[in-house]
Amino acid sequence: MPGNIVLIGFMGSGKTTVGRLLARELRWSFLDTDTMVEERLGLPVKEIFAREGEDFFREVEKEAIARVVTARRAVIATGGGAVLSGVNVQLLREGNKVVWLQVRPETALKRAGLDDNRPLLQGREPRDIAALLRRREPYYAFADIYIDTDGKEAAAVAREIKEALKAWLESLT
Repeated sequence: MPGNIVLIGFMGSGKTTVGRLLARELRWSFLDTDTMVEERLGLPVKEIFAREGEDFFREVEKEAIARVVTARRAVIATGGGAVLSGVNVQLLREGNKVVWLQVRPETALKRAGLDDNRPLLQGREPRDIAALLRRREPYYAFADIYIDTDGKEAAAVAREIKEALKAWLESLT
């Protein structure tokens, strides 16, 4: 049984930032599936999307998720669209606690919209981002806990996750 904390959510919800802080606080490893894909292919996500397309990226992402879920006591940050695959969802849930970091579209755009490494946000209007988030929300709903990240510092979100999973974390020792 792996016993990891998996962070899911839309782009800009804070998965990487919160994940690093939470892992440090728990003294666990931190793994980021987007980073794993970039390292495997030697290209940033934006380039992978531009050269090979989203479908190719999602296939390599599946491989990264299959590898990452074998870890033990890791905080895992997934890409925003990782949950679109039923195979990924099944792997992420098995023996892990899944945390949905929720974010409003305006906040996601503010946090991630200026990052040119977010190909699905480039050139989009705020209403387009809101529509994409609404389409994805049902895919995030399988999470064990939901944490609203709007208006909160990353450290506060990390503490909130740790508190929400306190009993589970104690059961791992």
